[in-house]
Amino acid sequence: MQVHSAIALGSNLGDSRAILEAAIETLAKTPGIALEAKSSWYKTKAVGPPQPDYVNGSVILRVEMGPQLLLETLLEIEKKFGRVRQERWGPRTLDLDLLLYNDLILNTPKLQIPHPRMRERAFVLVPLAEIALDWVEPISGCAIKELVKEVDCSEVRLLVGN
Repeated sequence: MQVHSAIALGSNLGDSRAILEAAIETLAKTPGIALEAKSSWYKTKAVGPPQPDYVNGSVILRVEMGPQLLLETLLEIEKKFGRVRQERWGPRTLDLDLLLYNDLILNTPKLQIPHPRMRERAFVLVPLAEIALDWVEPISGCAIKELVKEVDCSEVRLLVGN
């Protein structure tokens, strides 16, 4: 069974753009995952404690694995790129968030789909709208193009040379 999944990517430590490109390459080479679409890169202000700006983007994947295995795969890739979880919303080399998995609604202690804060975050919605305008977020019933209009996008800037 193949499903579509939306993943948000972010980095604000190291050579963020190179890390993000390499993470996408790693995802695309992972058995059971095919890259369908990739957004441009955006520079965004960090949420949380004082830290450098982020580079954010998103991808649409076609996957042949369940959501839990996909999450575990994303966490392994984060570790491979030096992700250390020290403080909530702290700086990181790589952040991979599972946003959407077809139209699945899932709420377990370790995984919530859709991502619980995606509708509030311009740094998630702006790149996602670029590649998945009509994807309907199943809890709100709104398409991404509608959700992006409801957030302040002033701190999300397209990176030159995408």
